[in-house]
Amino acid sequence: MPRKPRFFLPDVPVHIVQRGHSREPVFFEDDDYHAYLGWLYESAERYDCAIHAYVLMTNHIHILATPKDKLGISRMMQYIGRKYVPYINYTYGTSGSIWEGRYKASLIHDEGYLLTCMRYIELNPVRANMANNPNQYRWSSYRTNAQGKEDRLISPHSIYLALGKTKASRLEAYRALFKAHIDEHDIKDIRAAWQTGTPLGNDYFREKIERKLKSKIGQARRGRPSKRALTP
Repeated sequence: MPRKPRFFLPDVPVHIVQRGHSREPVFFEDDDYHAYLGWLYESAERYDCAIHAYVLMTNHIHILATPKDKLGISRMMQYIGRKYVPYINYTYGTSGSIWEGRYKASLIHDEGYLLTCMRYIELNPVRANMANNPNQYRWSSYRTNAQGKEDRLISPHSIYLALGKTKASRLEAYRALFKAHIDEHDIKDIRAAWQTGTPLGNDYFREKIERKLKSKIGQARRGRPSKRALTP
């Protein structure tokens, strides 16, 4: 069966998910996390992709990024794969791919869904019972987006910057978003989007994307604009 083509657009955020083969671990020691983040930074710089949020879980990764051209995301992920897979195989005496097929991805409607997607990504360790609070997990962007920790990897999106006029006010506003749980419907919509490659947004956003691409994409049902996504 032929692979489905990738659909990315300049300046449209993308939620990327990649799982380990058979959901086996892809990170074992601290050095592995550092290595992956180093190559993510190199590839994002090389292919002009702005990273807004990420989390590295034991057996999968989530990245929210905005490319400057339609090939940036694909090239970024290919670069990481060419570096990280050989590194793991060499370090641990294994062979073959460590990933469960290709990464999955969905375009994100920034105005209504970007902040909810960021929360979804950074709350992964909490949902997985690996931490009681996202600030307890080392391998995510939460400490940067919510607490101001320096991270050369993170490039704030304009929607994030609009949370406040100063850095302190933005951090406070972002932390406030985490005081409420993400609605289960929003979680299901986010998962359905990246699993099927469907743009995450309202009907207008999806139709706009399809007009630009001149193609129908994804499988998930179209959704209405989510008030929950704007006001958690």
